[in-house]
Amino acid sequence: MSSAIEQKVLIVDEITAKLKASVSTIVVDYRGLSVSEVTELRKQLREAGVDFKVYKNSMVRRAADAAELSELNAALTGPNAIAFSTEDVVAPAKILNDFAKKHDALEIKAGVIEGNVATVEEVKALAELPSREGLLSMLLSVLQAPIRNLALVTKAVAEQKEEQGA
Repeated sequence: MSSAIEQKVLIVDEITAKLKASVSTIVVDYRGLSVSEVTELRKQLREAGVDFKVYKNSMVRRAADAAELSELNAALTGPNAIAFSTEDVVAPAKILNDFAKKHDALEIKAGVIEGNVATVEEVKALAELPSREGLLSMLLSVLQAPIRNLALVTKAVAEQKEEQGA
């Protein structure tokens, strides 16, 4: 085998491994973004622990087939960049969606969320979810509500008894 083919096989293997290991993968079309805008986007993604790469579509198609994500191939037309996150499901969708709102040139094309191919609408819906910390604080608030109400009722009953006794 020639060294060029060996390198391509290695790249396909790398993409396949990333597709399998990531909890969230987003495919975007970045045409029309300036170099400074792409640099800013890469910086935001890097700070969130998201890997953002540009690969040849033919290699990504082979990797998607190997990772049993063939439905992703329909979105692989034109120049694409792919964001891989192995930790946070929401982070790449949120960052890319917010960036796309400010920069019309960035277009979300598809995604893979926890091993399932997602449409643009599903990726945007995921991006609108609160962060993990926000969801946990909402859950904590819901769990505290009954106890808080019990404490308020107990206090009101105690105050009422005091007034009646005085």
